[in-house]
Amino acid sequence: MCLILIAWHAHPDYPLVVAANRDEFFARPTAAAGFWVDAPSVLAGRDLEAGGTWMGITRTGRFAALTNFRDPTQHRPDAPSRGHLVADFLRGTDAPAAYLERIAPIARRCNGFNLLLSDGESLWWSASTGDAQLRAKLLTPGVYGVSNHLLDTPWPKVDAGKTALAAAITRLPDDLGLFELLTNEAIHPDEELPETGVGLEWERLLSSAFVKGENHGYGTRCSTVAWFGADSSFVFDEQSWLPGAQRGSRSRFSIQPQLNSGRRASTV
Repeated sequence: MCLILIAWHAHPDYPLVVAANRDEFFARPTAAAGFWVDAPSVLAGRDLEAGGTWMGITRTGRFAALTNFRDPTQHRPDAPSRGHLVADFLRGTDAPAAYLERIAPIARRCNGFNLLLSDGESLWWSASTGDAQLRAKLLTPGVYGVSNHLLDTPWPKVDAGKTALAAAITRLPDDLGLFELLTNEAIHPDEELPETGVGLEWERLLSSAFVKGENHGYGTRCSTVAWFGADSSFVFDEQSWLPGAQRGSRSRFSIQPQLNSGRRASTV
């Protein structure tokens, strides 16, 4: 993931609302979102190269998502896959704080990341940037955003996304506004861009919420919105993208509290 926007207890009917874009090289093999055969409660896409995932939810109300922390000087090619940090939380039953304590030794061996975890009762953010200590913070109600730096770092697309999310959640259960903010292709002015060590051309490319990198074999691979209702229902709606910003498959999953199994409401 390269952009995650979250509203935590910022809406009276939907305690958790997420809008996120995953940016990745198109050559990296990926499975679209679905319930996992080896973990039937988990609803997520899957990285077929390393086996983990970047974002997912469960039938029991767990949520986890991850972005990479961008610092080319700290990158280690032999580091463990960060996607397993998301997958293992979704499969498990640990509360977020206990999980973060348990994985701290492993997490520090990974390349830099931001990790968001919720069990429905609390929402935690954690980050590793190559430092000796794993950062961790219990989040209070509000609207948050994270890209490839720390939580709420005021990158232009993070600030714009948080403002747009706060407006879009007022229209739920209509999720059109959530997808509109995720498909924003606006490139921000050079003077507003961060310097993360990848060069100005890439900083420009990555400054938009929706990344179109046809000439680099890289871009937004999927846009995902999800929200949990106060009645324990949830919706998970994902649009996949092909090179050239061409639409791929679209899947929408919903769980109602009186049902004990998932229902795919639509698949396009």
